[in-house]
Amino acid sequence: MMFWAGAFTLFELARYDPSLPMGNQSLICLPHLAGLGIGGIENGVITEPYGCTVIAVLHLIFSGVLGAGGLLHSMKYEGDLGDYPEGSRPKKFDFEWDDPNRLTFILGHHLIFLGLGNIQFVEWARVHGIWDSAQGVTRTVQYNLDIGMIWNHQFDFLAISSLEDVMGGHAFLAFFTIIGGAFHIATKQFGEYTEFKGKGLLSAEAVLSYSLAGVGYMAFVAAFWCSSNTTIYPSELYGDVLKLQLDLAPYFIDTDTSLVGDAHTARAWLSNVHFYLGFFFLQGHLWHALRAMGFDFRRVSQAFENMETVKITSGK
Repeated sequence: MMFWAGAFTLFELARYDPSLPMGNQSLICLPHLAGLGIGGIENGVITEPYGCTVIAVLHLIFSGVLGAGGLLHSMKYEGDLGDYPEGSRPKKFDFEWDDPNRLTFILGHHLIFLGLGNIQFVEWARVHGIWDSAQGVTRTVQYNLDIGMIWNHQFDFLAISSLEDVMGGHAFLAFFTIIGGAFHIATKQFGEYTEFKGKGLLSAEAVLSYSLAGVGYMAFVAAFWCSSNTTIYPSELYGDVLKLQLDLAPYFIDTDTSLVGDAHTARAWLSNVHFYLGFFFLQGHLWHALRAMGFDFRRVSQAFENMETVKITSGK
């Protein structure tokens, strides 16, 4: 993923035309960088591509570091964390799927890193600044940590029109996920681990199904948010808002009448890709959830084979 981000940013820089609207050039990396205020943005146009080039090259370098780390772990270190001696740090992350204490310990670390990512985003907006479509400038944004506002926006998040509210939501998420991470690291199951507490539900299939459900939900949210919100997805960077069309399947279509031929805005394909990825993630969730509950899909094909056998033997 790091390599793709770096390479594709350089590819987009090579074909970027500042005389055309950014949203109509089938770009994805550059609009996101512009939204973060990188590239000397003026009137939605990148005027200083050096910053974007630095980001791209750093991603390429880090992709090499990650690749080397992967080779190092696969060739030098133990393949099973359980093979490390007791008390060592790698041993702390060894687990069995039906081991809630170890899984909650690992989940806590993931939540803390998610919280740190939110803090990084909030601090970037506060110190460096991000693109404000309403004012047409890159400006610093102070987060609005109003719990009432954050609670209310969970029902109308598609209509958020304040960058301060957006940063406030991320600041709250940072606090919430870090506290949750610390809780999961410090706590264990109280009393006996029973079926009421989830015993038998922490198989690899079950955890994968939960993960796919979460990713699918986020994909749907991203699709609808990108299609209609111009605060986080400014029109000058992603193109005009979209219209939801229902044919054989729902999809988003452009409302920009200036597009020629088969051209589409970055907003159109970004929204549609997220929507259909979310759909397939949802199918994956159902598939693995049923397998976790003990359903064997091979029985379906066996049932059809038995039906064919019955027809043949009965002469029909």
